[in-house]
Amino acid sequence: MSHLLNIVVRISEQSLCLMNGSQLIKKYRINTAKNGLGEQQGSECTPRGKHIIRAKVGDGAPLHSVFEGRRLTGEIFNPELEKNHPKRDWILTRILWLSGVEKGINRLGDVDTMRRFIYIHGAPDELVNMEPSSHGCVRMRDLDVLDLYERVPIYTPVLIK
Repeated sequence: MSHLLNIVVRISEQSLCLMNGSQLIKKYRINTAKNGLGEQQGSECTPRGKHIIRAKVGDGAPLHSVFEGRRLTGEIFNPELEKNHPKRDWILTRILWLSGVEKGINRLGDVDTMRRFIYIHGAPDELVNMEPSSHGCVRMRDLDVLDLYERVPIYTPVLIK
């Protein structure tokens, strides 16, 4: 089955669909960039087009664990930590690091998704439930990203539209 697995991110619906070919396996609520769609370096937009999962980060990390620069900080997200760091961009539980596959559109040069550090990652539930507000990444609830992470291998195709 896994050779047909693919992910479709629908920006207009704020949803991520895990597919087996054209059959829906599971649909998740997500949150994308407050700046909308775009590929440009520094835009803080969610990139469009065909991608793959280039790397998976966080094997075995506890639920709600905090990442900075793809490294565990040793912190576990909680309301007090959030209150003490109100400006922090919370990357929690697991990271699926995306790489564009369309040269000149989302790969290489100043439109490179991987060099922009665009991920599918866990975030506090309240951030996922609000209007688009990320800095370009695809945010998921922690339990959802954990579920997705366990289901998909590296190189799974991801279409963002």
